[in-house]
Amino acid sequence: MSALLSVTDAHVAYGKVEAVRSVSLEVGANQIVTIVGANGAGKTTLLSAIMGILPLKGRVSFAGQDLARLDIEDRVAMGLGLVPEHRELFVTMNVEDNLELGAFRIEKSKAKRSIEQVYTLFPRLKERRKQLAGTLSGGEQQMLAMGRALMGAPKLLMLDEPSLGLAPIIVADIFRIVTELRASGVSVLLVEQNAQAALKIADRAYVMELGEFVLSGKASDIAANEQVAASYLGFQHEGASVL
Repeated sequence: MSALLSVTDAHVAYGKVEAVRSVSLEVGANQIVTIVGANGAGKTTLLSAIMGILPLKGRVSFAGQDLARLDIEDRVAMGLGLVPEHRELFVTMNVEDNLELGAFRIEKSKAKRSIEQVYTLFPRLKERRKQLAGTLSGGEQQMLAMGRALMGAPKLLMLDEPSLGLAPIIVADIFRIVTELRASGVSVLLVEQNAQAALKIADRAYVMELGEFVLSGKASDIAANEQVAASYLGFQHEGASVL
């Protein structure tokens, strides 16, 4: 089976500084794939390049099509979505208006169905649909950012640090929803510093350090790796040594 998203030998630079080097990854249909690593590893840079926000040397294909000549709007229209780390909501607009902005490429009838699907997934947003986005809690804002991206009916949703700054109970809710997205047919590429939570729900995982992938495989195997456990999961398996 061919991958839904395929990245081959990707390089991304800020001026003369190369932030991502020789990175290759795949995300299949109905998969959650996570990229874990410390701050500054290059995870956000990679997602931005896949989305077309930053220039990338290498090859990115989505649903079998090379994305090299496609701008951000074209990538969204193909079914690629991104929820950025800082959410980038329109804080002076209400919840429903923010959601509707995510449906600018689809017909009104489809947009109406999409918003009802988002409200089913995030009932709290329906309760607050007329509330200004800037007055929502951090968890509610994350739900809104995810809901807005889902309004475009993506085949693949890229999530950049969705748990950042959120209370544990909200984090658990966000990750439950991510698994529900997979069950509904949406693939997910998840960037997370909370490696333990990410590896529990992911099918495959990549470990990123200083712009490169240093380890990849089944998420369960990565979670069981002694060096990964010591460096990223906050504990050691019996007999493990710290990197």
